Amino acid sequence: MSGLDDWIHAPNITSDPATYELENEALLRDGRLDEALYSIAPWDGRTLIDVGCGTGFWLPIYSRKAESVIGVEPDPTLLALASARSLAANVDVRQGSAEHLPVADGTAHIVHARFAYFFGPWADPGLREVARVLTPDGVLLAVDNSSSGGDFARLLQAEDDGDPPLDPSDTDRWWADRGARRHEVVGGWQASSTQELERILRIEFSDRVVDDFMAGHTSPSLSYQFAVYEWRPHRQP
Repeated sequence: MSGLDDWIHAPNITSDPATYELENEALLRDGRLDEALYSIAPWDGRTLIDVGCGTGFWLPIYSRKAESVIGVEPDPTLLALASARSLAANVDVRQGSAEHLPVADGTAHIVHARFAYFFGPWADPGLREVARVLTPDGVLLAVDNSSSGGDFARLLQAEDDGDPPLDPSDTDRWWADRGARRHEVVGGWQASSTQELERILRIEFSDRVVDDFMAGHTSPSLSYQFAVYEWRPHRQP
């Protein structure tokens, strides 16, 4: 698929895919976000689409329980990395985007979007596309940052000098207007060392913010709260 114009480069992963892998490993090591996603919509024996799958880190993990997993990624560089990963027979990697899912109508039970695309009012075209590919009982789980608490939220506030580019309440209202349910998930990162944690933070935040944070932080862990939006477009009211 070519000519996709509905995506932008994610600077954290595209600038340093290897460090972003460490970030995913730290998230997986903590485990609480994945437990929450699974509790909302278990994927045992189901077809799951990972929208914006990046380097494909989560695809092997989903494949342990899902019947089939489809990773969708628009960035050709990241797509190549995902395709080169050692994947099980029930995993397929395809070029596409939230607005152009290379999947037939009504074939996916679950769509996951981790920190990808679904951030607010401009995302309606993606929602329509997700609704097209979901089964009648299908669900979209979109993971976003929560400003309610945790180290990561404080880092975001410091980076934006207390004035975030997107108002979290606007995002919450946008999802609520579309019938989504919001889940507040308490989780974190568990890096292998403080040096690794600092390396991860430097692809997410400016040196000024990271220097200030690490000056008073002696643990390899970081607290992090997530907003998970559960959207079931075909559910009857």
